[in-house]
Amino acid sequence: MAGIGVRLNKIYGKGSIAMNLVGFGYSMMVTVAPMFVVIGNIMLMSIVLGYDKLGYAQRNLFSATVLYIFIFGLLTASPFNAVLSRYLSDVIYDEAYEDIMPCYYTGLFLNIALSCLLGIPFCVWEYFVGEVALHYVFTGFCGYIALVLVFYSMLYLSVCKDYSKISLYFFGGMVLAFVVAFVLVKVFNAGLSYSMLFALSIGFLLTAVLEMSTIRRYFKKNSNRYKKVFAYFKRYWQLVVVNFGYTLGLYVHNFVFWDTRLKMVVADSFVMAPVYDMATCLAMFTNISATVIFISRVEMHFHERYKMYSEAVTGGRWQDIQNTKDRMFRQLSGELLNLVRIQFIISVIVYLVMLVFLPRLGFAGMTLRIYPCLAAGYFILFVMYAEIIFLYYFNDLTGAILTSVSFCLVTFLGSLASRNLTELWYGLGLVAGSFTGLAVAYARLRWVEKHLDVHIFCKGTLFPVEKGKRPEAKVYDKTRHA
Repeated sequence: MAGIGVRLNKIYGKGSIAMNLVGFGYSMMVTVAPMFVVIGNIMLMSIVLGYDKLGYAQRNLFSATVLYIFIFGLLTASPFNAVLSRYLSDVIYDEAYEDIMPCYYTGLFLNIALSCLLGIPFCVWEYFVGEVALHYVFTGFCGYIALVLVFYSMLYLSVCKDYSKISLYFFGGMVLAFVVAFVLVKVFNAGLSYSMLFALSIGFLLTAVLEMSTIRRYFKKNSNRYKKVFAYFKRYWQLVVVNFGYTLGLYVHNFVFWDTRLKMVVADSFVMAPVYDMATCLAMFTNISATVIFISRVEMHFHERYKMYSEAVTGGRWQDIQNTKDRMFRQLSGELLNLVRIQFIISVIVYLVMLVFLPRLGFAGMTLRIYPCLAAGYFILFVMYAEIIFLYYFNDLTGAILTSVSFCLVTFLGSLASRNLTELWYGLGLVAGSFTGLAVAYARLRWVEKHLDVHIFCKGTLFPVEKGKRPEAKVYDKTRHA
């Protein structure tokens, strides 16, 4: 997200309460606004079109389809996007802009291929075993692929620092989705469940097309150097593990509870646990502001310290390097502590508001008993994610792997254990996994601080490394040279 710090500094620098609110709103726009736009549109369509009057089976089929579209759309995109982001950063640094389109087409192929590899067999099962109408299955698959394209193209617009366009395209797509659903239901008397799914698919497709057209307009040249992109997957395979492990860890506890007494099977195809999934959603919203806070503060404060240290390394005295290094890590520690303090206050307030108002909206009983533990888990999880970003700053891919893998594994094993406890402790697996990842990441950051000089100054080679026949051990013949 590098690049928004300058604008945030200008906004917050004016010092007024109004401008602080503007700065917070801008931070939300470039981080979580697209997600809220989609959720808000679904809720608006439900209210206006009378979703509550829909049959029980149709409601569950629509909810399960949308849930699977989002979860598996994120999962199939996660193995590739981190590596492609690193490639893009290096290409832009080298100003080799003609290499961006080969990267785009390669990533597009990989994302679509993996998405189809998982999506097509499921759709075949849904049609033949679940006996869901073919047009409904096909529309759901199209919506899934369209959302994959949206998530993938967002990567390139983020690198171009076009965050406002991402939010604008999502807004435009969801406006079109609402209009399409309204026309289908009110004018053509089409089925509500299918109309909403079709409209969402159209909205995602429009968003993807707008994003792709913007990328093609920015980068018109194509070097056709595709092998270079694949070489990055071999060179930075750790990023594949890190991003997939973290994304899988976000949902692995849900997958565990999909196989408990809470599970619901829809059309003999979709498996979910609505009570637990809803508690997870509420817990995530309780702590989602951590993302906004972290992006804002890192871009405004830490990134500047990191830049000063980098400049000292390339052209400063040893004392300057040490001073900027100490200030950088003091800033890092301060940002983590500030994130914990501010987010704790926000989470407590949101949690109390949830307890007061959710029962009036129909969310009570088991959902609210599961919610507190999951809210604590997501609080720790977002702090852990901030530490992973800091590990990326220092190129500690080993530490990032240890963090994501330990988080995912402990969350999975902890959820297997916690599902045998009472409802209040169902989220203990996520808490344990997030805390484990947090501890591992913090230990690695301390390790990086102690060994940063070695990492910066001792990673190069004096002679080029080549493969071939080993030269003779004898380097000097005294008799010959007498």
